[in-house]
Amino acid sequence: MYCLQWLLPVLLIPKHWLHPQFILDQALFMWFYIIGFFVERRPCHICSLIFFTALGLICYADKDTCIFWPTCTKRNNGEICDYVYRNEYSDGTNLAKTL
Repeated sequence: MYCLQWLLPVLLIPKHWLHPQFILDQALFMWFYIIGFFVERRPCHICSLIFFTALGLICYADKDTCIFWPTCTKRNNGEICDYVYRNEYSDGTNLAKTL
């Protein structure tokens, strides 16, 4: 279970709140990190199973917030992701600050 300490923090990294173009860069970086980790450290089968099960459950629960999936539902002609819009502008207070 020692190898799991390097994999669990990856699940806690949030998706970018910036322009949707950066989501692809972040997803590619995370995939390269995971592939590099598995090639270099060679974690045990139990740790790998636990990590991929947790990753699958997180990505299955909400596809828009999954860090390994570089897509999001876009709003405002593709300038903002829907999950960012819901979090920032749902109560209307932040909308008044930006206008």
